[in-house]
Amino acid sequence: MLVQNKEDNALLDEIIMTLIKHYRMERTMEEYLEYDELLMILCGIAMGTVARFVTLKVDARQNPSFPSGYFISIIMGIIASALGAVAIPALFAKDYTAVTFLTLAIQHFREIRKTEMESLQELEKTEYTIRGAAYIDGIAKTFESRYYFSLLTSFLVVLTLKIMSLDNIILNIMVSTIVGTIIIYLLSKFTKGKTIGDICNLAEGVITIDGSDLLVDGMFVSNALGSTSDQELFLNEGVAIVIEPKNEKFRITLENLGQRQAMLFEATRTFGIKKYSFAKRSFKEGKIIITFVPILRQPYDIINVIKTTPVLENSRKIHTIMENDIGGNQNG
Repeated sequence: MLVQNKEDNALLDEIIMTLIKHYRMERTMEEYLEYDELLMILCGIAMGTVARFVTLKVDARQNPSFPSGYFISIIMGIIASALGAVAIPALFAKDYTAVTFLTLAIQHFREIRKTEMESLQELEKTEYTIRGAAYIDGIAKTFESRYYFSLLTSFLVVLTLKIMSLDNIILNIMVSTIVGTIIIYLLSKFTKGKTIGDICNLAEGVITIDGSDLLVDGMFVSNALGSTSDQELFLNEGVAIVIEPKNEKFRITLENLGQRQAMLFEATRTFGIKKYSFAKRSFKEGKIIITFVPILRQPYDIINVIKTTPVLENSRKIHTIMENDIGGNQNG
């Protein structure tokens, strides 16, 4: 971790030195930002930051944590927005070398993804059940992409204002708000993936015990319940959720080990575990069974949590799932 911090500090130093090189104090007054350019940059930064706020609502279920993680994400969102906003004036001023620091920023965002992955992997030891490598990879990539979201939003807002060259402050603010809102909507729609609720039907299953075997709707789950106390615990307090794909081909995604682990993690992290947790598949029925003894027994809410579990990128083997048809249908 110490080596990682040194690398991050060196990268930040390099960014700062590049900025100083191209915007040093010895420049003449003609080279400073004009009022119109400053207004455009501020509008771009504002809309890029709004974009980060919007995506924070989406990220809250997975990451970051509140409130420290929120604060860090907002600050990094502002920085990403500033980088996107200042690029346009630099390009129009034909100061192409000033844009090179964007590549350093992108490299830094990639380092953030790497750090996020390492952090989540360390936290695996403290969770009720593990997220799994596939889920962690997806969260880290999403975490990185949100900064590009802010950067691109501010970049396009400033580009639009530069092309239109409006003199009125109110018109600039109105245009930036409208254009920024459209960009945020389009990018949100493009980047939003499917969830388990889009491709599966979920229902509460009936738990039964046959000897030491745990069954849900007659489907075998485990034979680990040997003691009478464990059997009574599961019968009285256990919850079982049966997940059935809306289309036979979605079994390829649903039965992926990483996808099953992600569903189990979301359910147990939200409602806790007293004892036992299983994520089993029924080859004959083509269904997935999530069952455990929760601290908070709320079957309806557990179903809703599992429904919102994202379909992981590495489990999207079907072309129709890869397409971003928001809301989903039984064909993907």
